[in-house]
Amino acid sequence: MQSRAAQLAAFDRLLTIMDELRAQCPWDRKQTFASLRHLTIEETYELADAIREADWDEVKKETGDLLLHMVFYAKLGSELPQNSWDIADALNGICDKLIARHPHIYGDVRAEDEDTVKANWEKIKLQEGKASVLSGVPQSLPALDKAFRIQDKVRGVGFDWEHAGQVWAKVEEELQELRAEADREEGRSEERVADELGDVFFALVNWARFQGIHPDDALDRTNRRFMARFQHMEAALAAEGRVMSELRLEELDVYWVRAKEALAGA
Repeated sequence: MQSRAAQLAAFDRLLTIMDELRAQCPWDRKQTFASLRHLTIEETYELADAIREADWDEVKKETGDLLLHMVFYAKLGSELPQNSWDIADALNGICDKLIARHPHIYGDVRAEDEDTVKANWEKIKLQEGKASVLSGVPQSLPALDKAFRIQDKVRGVGFDWEHAGQVWAKVEEELQELRAEADREEGRSEERVADELGDVFFALVNWARFQGIHPDDALDRTNRRFMARFQHMEAALAAEGRVMSELRLEELDVYWVRAKEALAGA
């Protein structure tokens, strides 16, 4: 790890380069908050991929890419015609927030466990004028992540199930309601079926949370297993000169079982 002086020098170097690029590069001069938004989201997913693969060198590179975006937004903020701000304002803002929301570190509040820290965090946010404990949940979060975040937020103020058994009972209840709505012969509504399906997903996310599993991670693991098995099937069929679309499902299932066996544990 480099010294604090070296770290500050590197950050200052990035700020200087950002100033130069904004002043001299046609592409950088053209960028706006809106034009950078989708690129920032893409960079965030690239960092997430590197973390998932435990590729720490790539994590380092992607962290740098995201830091560039944060510095870029601060540069744009300094150019606003009204209510302008710069990187110092942004950094001091987060520093002040961290100190205010960690009274067990910077004050005389006691917090011996994670749940107490989270509960204090949400209470302090409300004291700061937040209208709702859910006001910090980004509207553009993917639905699965959003459901998990919503549930974690309300848990922080005590609105939660007592144990996993209650949550599983809710999953079963929602499954029954979905099946009843889907099987309805008269007056069947696609919108109501979609609502019931959403309730099932929401209940399953809740159950996953009680198991200490992030549902997005679990679904991602299943997606990758399916893709690996399917691609194994494709390779096996190609090696035999067979075309998948010309085979019956029963025949394809044989290749699927072989792929599962070949990739067992993968």
